[in-house]
Amino acid sequence: MECLDARRLTGPSLLFDEPAAVLDVLCTTAEAAAFVPAWQARVEQMLAALGWAPAQYRHCELKGGVSVAFTAPIDALYAATEINEWAFATVLAEQQGTVPPDLQDAQSNIATSAAEERNDALLALQAAAVEHGARFLWDDDTASLGFGCSSSSWPVRELPAPAALDWSRFADVPVGIVTGTNGKTTTVRLAAHILRGAGKTVGLSSTDWIAVNNTVLDRGDWSGPGGARAVLRHPDVDVAVLECARGGLLRRGLGVNQANAALITNIAADHLGDFGSRSIDELLNIKWLISRSVRDAGTLILNADDPRLVTKARDYDGKLCWFSLDARNTVVERHVANGGTAFVYDGDKLLQVSRDTSIEICAAQDIPITLGGAALHNIANALAAAVLTSMLGASIDDIRAGLTTMSQDENPGRCNVYEIGTRKVLVDFAHNPHAMQALFDMAQALPARRRALCFGQAGDRPDELIREMTRAAFAIGLDQVFVSELAPYHRGRQHGEVFALIRDELLRLGLDASRIVHHELESETLDAAMRWAQDGDLVIMLALGGAAPIHAQIRALTPATG
Repeated sequence: MECLDARRLTGPSLLFDEPAAVLDVLCTTAEAAAFVPAWQARVEQMLAALGWAPAQYRHCELKGGVSVAFTAPIDALYAATEINEWAFATVLAEQQGTVPPDLQDAQSNIATSAAEERNDALLALQAAAVEHGARFLWDDDTASLGFGCSSSSWPVRELPAPAALDWSRFADVPVGIVTGTNGKTTTVRLAAHILRGAGKTVGLSSTDWIAVNNTVLDRGDWSGPGGARAVLRHPDVDVAVLECARGGLLRRGLGVNQANAALITNIAADHLGDFGSRSIDELLNIKWLISRSVRDAGTLILNADDPRLVTKARDYDGKLCWFSLDARNTVVERHVANGGTAFVYDGDKLLQVSRDTSIEICAAQDIPITLGGAALHNIANALAAAVLTSMLGASIDDIRAGLTTMSQDENPGRCNVYEIGTRKVLVDFAHNPHAMQALFDMAQALPARRRALCFGQAGDRPDELIREMTRAAFAIGLDQVFVSELAPYHRGRQHGEVFALIRDELLRLGLDASRIVHHELESETLDAAMRWAQDGDLVIMLALGGAAPIHAQIRALTPATG
């Protein structure tokens, strides 16, 4: 038995709607059955010794172990995490027959930590926010009331007295949350573009940046709760679009308790090696967390073409809206017949349909990022963005204008095609079998004399997943493969180990060894591919290490060759 992680859950999570301290334990099912009650007994012992109020306790059995958690006040979560660590060490020592940590020493140390962390003013502001129905956000440095342009923020050690505040000024702005395995970033970019065109000041958090309208405030992965808080505290924002990735949901929970719309694009195999998401069902449960934000008010938006989402939705009692690439999808037909609204792709048109009406949004070929309708996955993303923005106040005219005016340069790294002389380069971020299959389906629709692939894979993918992605690539008919080492993404693997897996699978599939080339950097694979490419050839570049440097490299090539 091993303690994998002890951390705070600051928002709704797999275990609780409220903040808690969680402990992830690697163990067998039998070990979990013995550990959970022993852990709870020790936590209860320490809470009593400290004079804390009783807590709620829950556990969740996961593949390879168990997560256990108990609730605690927001100004005591670090101390609660120390309690979890002490409880684990004590139970483990008792099971192994070794000397456990001293109770009095642990109590003294935790009491000191709790005293340093204590913040009565923060708890008072939290309670007052509940009383007045105001949105409340907090972290280690800042607490805030209201959202966006109707918000105010203060340092957590310089908080106002609740009685001194004008509570009428703390209001909401429309909030949309997006998660899923693939298509999240494209969908939030489309949604932000649509809403900007509708005259809104849009706050966007995503895996690439935080932005307010066209101003990027910070680059990097801001798809966790920190990105959501930054957007929702910005004084100019009057509508928020928040991308929520698996990691933030799993490690900290949902960054916002309530939203107007929550969208799940799809569920597919990715990051399945990580504790808490070692199976597709566990991944689905993590993504499904965003439904909590619209459970009581708001709309949950789901992909009717995803069977796992369809099955999961059967037990959901909130408001639903579906989208589908098939206007005859039975889930959509049943939903519409029962008085619901859906967004569908019918023939070559994107439609909003209800029981009595069908409104054309636009033709797929008029949406630049669909590459004339060839990129089906981006048609699905366009439908998802259309539903989301409609729930955030955009009209059909706004949606039509937004979808048909966002260029591929506004969606870097996601299905971008460039012409360099008589050659084409397709750049995408696809990094799992589902995304790669969608990309390759589209690549096959692009005329090409020969096709080359430049790609690599992160070391934290299981061997079979790396082989599966290699098979998906080979199936489109590759004439040459350039493999990037991606050393920063080894993640525990030896240098060359991922390349060896890819090479072995390609050889097994029948590709000649001379057609498999290994380079250290993605930029080197692209250079080599462009030297290889001739008139009419297509180079497919999977930019796992970042799209920006690849796009800069391509822009530098264009004037010299075209």
